[in-house]
Amino acid sequence: MSNPYPPEGGLLSTPENRAAAATLAALERCQAEETVLEGRAVLCTPEHDLVVEVGPFTGTIPRQEAALGIREGSAREIAILSRVGKPVACTVSAVGEKLCFSRRRAQELALEHLLALPVGTILPGVVTHLEGFGAFVDVGCGVTSMIGIENCSVSRIAHPNRRFAVGQEICAVLTGQDRALGRLYLSHKELLGTWAENAARFAPGMTVTGWVRGVKPYGTFVELAPNLTGLADQTEGLAEDDRVSVYIKAIQPARRKIKLTILEKLAVGGQPAPFSYVISSGQLTGWDYTAPLSRPL
Repeated sequence: MSNPYPPEGGLLSTPENRAAAATLAALERCQAEETVLEGRAVLCTPEHDLVVEVGPFTGTIPRQEAALGIREGSAREIAILSRVGKPVACTVSAVGEKLCFSRRRAQELALEHLLALPVGTILPGVVTHLEGFGAFVDVGCGVTSMIGIENCSVSRIAHPNRRFAVGQEICAVLTGQDRALGRLYLSHKELLGTWAENAARFAPGMTVTGWVRGVKPYGTFVELAPNLTGLADQTEGLAEDDRVSVYIKAIQPARRKIKLTILEKLAVGGQPAPFSYVISSGQLTGWDYTAPLSRPL
């Protein structure tokens, strides 16, 4: 498997995962090698043990093995309850009369791997939940880290749900680690490109759609892309998060400004286009939004 510790759901349907869980002998090999598998949690018992289907077999993840932090009391029970009906990463801890798995051990292995990566590594992730201050992202076997709202994009947003949805597959860049605490720090905006890279997708005379991101006495800020915002004259009757059509009057690269005319407010509906990543793999060694290009390794 090219990435042994993807976000949960990334292994479940792969041929490698099916082969690794096809027989008891295969599971015994996985136990000896601490291979991470994926199954699906089908129920949670009153004792908060997870019953999981892994390949053709049904086994148990005991409560204390169901998530990092459960043993220590630093994780809440919702970390277990919320997995029912969803894929779970796990290692094999017992094969025989009783088949047992450990999600905690899979997460320990993933975290060890992630803590050893160089800062700047670009990671695949899946959004797990959203709070007003940031988006929580699974970056491997259910190990989550947060992208702060200020790092979601250059364009300012009122809530991460303007940018992400739960279950969405995204990319993130590793900006730091705290090995003592086992924490990872992530960002997202760097992968969406510089001002110049975003502005190159537009030209004066175009009419496009955008999202109102700020209404000020001197004008209305309209997001054309997550890392690109233009300014229109102040328009009555608009509020933040309104969707509008805009005419691009001018693009001024030297000043990094885009002048717009708002044509009309559009009906509520639809979402911003899927992310157009300028960089989605490898390593980022530096980034300057005002520079003409991002700087991948």
